[in-house]
Amino acid sequence: MWAIYSSRQTGNGPDQAIGDFAAVVDADAKDGYDAYMKRYANTDRPAGEIRIEGEQYAELEGDGFELANGFQGLQGQAVLTPEVGTISWKVRIDHPGLYNIRIHYFPLEGKSSAIEREFAINRKLPFKDAEILLFDRYWGNREDEIKRDNRGNDLRPRQIGKPAWQIVSFKDREGYHDEPYLFYFDEGVQTVSLTSLREPMAIDYIELYQEPETKTYEERKAEYEAEGVAAAEGQRIVIQAEDAILKSSPTLYPISDRSSPAVTPYSASKIRVNAIGGLNWKLPGQWIEWEFEVKEDGLYQIALKRKQDQLRGVYATRSIMIDGRYPFEEMKRTRFSFNMEWQTDVLGGNEPYLYHLTKGKHRIRMTVSLGELAPLMETIESSVLKLNEMYRKVMLITSNTPDPNRDYQLEKRIPGMIDVFREQAGHIQAVADYLEQSTGERSDKVAVLHTMVRQLNEMAEKPETIANRLNSFKVNVGGLGTWILTVREQPLTLDYLIVASPDSKLPRTQATLLGKIKHELGAYAASYTEDYDSIGSTEESGRSVTVWVTTGRDQAQVLKALIDDMFTPETNISVNLRLVPGGILLPAVLAGEGPDVALQAGEDIPVNYAMRNAAADLTDFPDFEEVAARFRDSAITPYIYDKGVYALPEQQTFPMLFYRKDILKELDLEPPKTWQDVYNMISVLQKHNLAFYLPIESAANNATLVPNAAFAMLLYQNGGQFYRDNDHMKSALDSEISMEVFKRWTQFYTNYKFPLQADFANRFRTGEMPIGIADYTTYNLLTVLAPEIKGLWDFTIVPGTEHEDGSISHEVASHTTAVMMLDNADDKDAAWSFMKWWTDKDTQLAYGRELEGLLGEAARYPTANIEALEQLPWPVKDFNNLKRQWHWVRGIPQVPGGYFTGRHLDNAFRRVVNGSENPREALSDYILYMNDEIALKRKEFNLQN
Repeated sequence: MWAIYSSRQTGNGPDQAIGDFAAVVDADAKDGYDAYMKRYANTDRPAGEIRIEGEQYAELEGDGFELANGFQGLQGQAVLTPEVGTISWKVRIDHPGLYNIRIHYFPLEGKSSAIEREFAINRKLPFKDAEILLFDRYWGNREDEIKRDNRGNDLRPRQIGKPAWQIVSFKDREGYHDEPYLFYFDEGVQTVSLTSLREPMAIDYIELYQEPETKTYEERKAEYEAEGVAAAEGQRIVIQAEDAILKSSPTLYPISDRSSPAVTPYSASKIRVNAIGGLNWKLPGQWIEWEFEVKEDGLYQIALKRKQDQLRGVYATRSIMIDGRYPFEEMKRTRFSFNMEWQTDVLGGNEPYLYHLTKGKHRIRMTVSLGELAPLMETIESSVLKLNEMYRKVMLITSNTPDPNRDYQLEKRIPGMIDVFREQAGHIQAVADYLEQSTGERSDKVAVLHTMVRQLNEMAEKPETIANRLNSFKVNVGGLGTWILTVREQPLTLDYLIVASPDSKLPRTQATLLGKIKHELGAYAASYTEDYDSIGSTEESGRSVTVWVTTGRDQAQVLKALIDDMFTPETNISVNLRLVPGGILLPAVLAGEGPDVALQAGEDIPVNYAMRNAAADLTDFPDFEEVAARFRDSAITPYIYDKGVYALPEQQTFPMLFYRKDILKELDLEPPKTWQDVYNMISVLQKHNLAFYLPIESAANNATLVPNAAFAMLLYQNGGQFYRDNDHMKSALDSEISMEVFKRWTQFYTNYKFPLQADFANRFRTGEMPIGIADYTTYNLLTVLAPEIKGLWDFTIVPGTEHEDGSISHEVASHTTAVMMLDNADDKDAAWSFMKWWTDKDTQLAYGRELEGLLGEAARYPTANIEALEQLPWPVKDFNNLKRQWHWVRGIPQVPGGYFTGRHLDNAFRRVVNGSENPREALSDYILYMNDEIALKRKEFNLQN
């Protein structure tokens, strides 16, 4: 039997902790919770509870607040708070001191994301972490039973909100502090405020209280003996993990595991939903809850069949509650060590913990916790910020391309640099030592730390080598950031839980050799008989549409579930959804084997097919104008050809300005509102060897290049266009406006030496590029990729061009993907019905929410539907910035031969930047090629020239 040892348990074993590690954080960080607690370390913790009724508020800022009687079964009144605005209450404190705070709330219908609030005492943040407090929604399976498609595969149950009144303490959702936050209150009348950041909630009351101490297992065991509680006999309850009744996130849906025939239920060829967790259940604060019923009072053991095959050299941690309480202190940190195989762990190990359960129903909740890893991560996070700061100081002197033959005497010019390197090497070494001792192995997780320590020590010993090591130093610090990301994630997969009397025998965990052989042979045979390209049910009844999709299987399954739930029952049109490779559409259409509808088509495809009479003109349908009104004109522009429209937009993305608030503040800079502000800023940035980023595509494969986003932005802001008038028969880039804009664009690279290649997300993270223009989906990437700079960055509309009348234009060009109907569709009305349904607000919203629920924030869907984007779970402030920019978005038309525009615009740019040619001459030369190609294609398709 494999054992789990808590951090406070005595005994031997590979999971044995060696005592809590003391976090080493930046001493200058005076606004954090640790510094706050040090300040009030000797303060009293008064007993008793102070309740603040929600309806007895003192002040409101903003609209949309309401009072409700008997709301959702509540006895009495509640206050309904919207997703913007501030509500404040007055509270009299007779005994000053530290208090925990809890809230009784109900999640109102919103955008399906967690609720966020900022908490203030007397209009001030008590500490920085109170800026964002998270409050969960409840989620669960929509159906009680797992359904199957007509091929015998289990369908993943959809997750729906299950709102209920909850009591939750204000606590750290990043996982760095196990216990709820403590807040200091002075004597007298105090004001407490909650400011809405995301999602509405109803509030019954807020309560100041003291969190009771949890007893240790030894103390609890002594209580059992004193009360004469006996062990249960002959009891064994198996709880299938996939039958969880509640979860904190829609990402925690049941999954299918086919790694072993010992997982239940099992099939060698069919998909069986038989586990939960895995890579979806990994972020601190995420929890899953199960319900079970015991038939007699007594002492029980708990065992889990689990697999932790992701974190070699680290361990996954869970806190375990029964009926809303920790049974004893050891349950706050339960560790699961690495093993590629399924294991059955009895909680407590060789001397299993006993739990007193009364007859009836109980609930067990497992929550992702950082446990002993929290102080390790705090230490590394502090080191990353310190080392990045030092990197910028070094770069200020050496630039990011230092002279290898020069001694910059950095140790003299940067006071304290050597001390910082030695100090941080010591901190990182301590983390590595702790991990090695607590896990008993030296893995890749520790190797990253040792590499950084070795380099820091060498740079401290030989400071003259620092300049030449600068690039590898940046890479290693980036490796530390990635280390934080990987260690913060604590994946664990569960097959089942067992609640049993101590005399019960546990089932076999691993499959027999014969079972494994049968499993492998069965899976091999199924690879010849199962259709893995078709998604979900493939049964056709009456009218049908064949739809091809080129995204991943997860996205296709979400779409198929929506089709089966919403589209087919409403229209009686069945959909044959097929997952196909990206480049297969053209050869399939040429062979007459194409679909009726293609999703995720590139921006250039619909018009290219329309020229060849292979795409259907959507304006032929009488309700086209009504459907087109769902999108901005800019999203439709690329699909217009010869007075027809040949696709509907699915996704629309456009550039935004991203900036590091902390670094701009250091440099006394503000986000630029105009391009003149950018020019003024460049000199300050470059003085500090920092850079401004403009989007630029790689020249490696420029055959399908779209026109550069920065050039398009400047062109549209100055009143230019890509093609002449409305006939689009010639390029308009030979205009005086275009020539001047092209010159300005190239000067960023010739005069100001902007980089021609850069990984903006990573350089933004390190601070080398504290500001830049990038696609707005970079927001999702940074949210997930760079947790160490959370709260230190923001995004806003791009710099604009100021005109003589004082107005400022902020135009940008967008990029879209499309859903198009092929001209040879058998039932065009049925295909149009599908396209209308797919681009509808409710469908796009459901798809976007399901996708984000499935894959996390990084997969937030950039829908082109105006109303749907408003309803996706963006923080209000961020969505308002997005909305401001969206008003300025323009689409780039697609024309016959238009593929030469982006390609030759890039060629002209390279000749100026690399070959030092005159901008006007270089662009003029390539405009001839563009016009020749447009004329050639128009002639080929019998169009007027």
